[in-house]
Amino acid sequence: MNKIEHIGIAVKNLKDSNELFSKLFGEPHYKVEEVKSEGVKTSFFKVGNNKIELLEATKKSSPIAKFIDKKGEGIHHIAFDVDDIKAEIKRLKKEGFKVLNDTPKKGADNKLVVFLHPKSTNGVLIELCQEIKE
Repeated sequence: MNKIEHIGIAVKNLKDSNELFSKLFGEPHYKVEEVKSEGVKTSFFKVGNNKIELLEATKKSSPIAKFIDKKGEGIHHIAFDVDDIKAEIKRLKKEGFKVLNDTPKKGADNKLVVFLHPKSTNGVLIELCQEIKE
């Protein structure tokens, strides 16, 4: 793993949260994107060398809607940048981690993504991200 790629925060209202976090960071978000397959709309902020991703559910059955219903708004996941997501999946499975999706999916911000189950990572949802190079 190379670095923390971003921290994901589940929010009820993306528009209101963009205003709040713009005031907090002193900068506007740089990108809004919908990932229809996951039922989520995302917004990204740069904070120094780091990124914050805000996530709003676009349908009640989405993982973000379920998260907010259960836990409320807040930190949803920590994402790590990797060079070879398939090799990392294989390595982490050998180490005993539970991978939620064996095949990487297209996520926001031009990334292939896979998640590790929080039960295998001390309660923290971990996302692995690899830049899609075309």
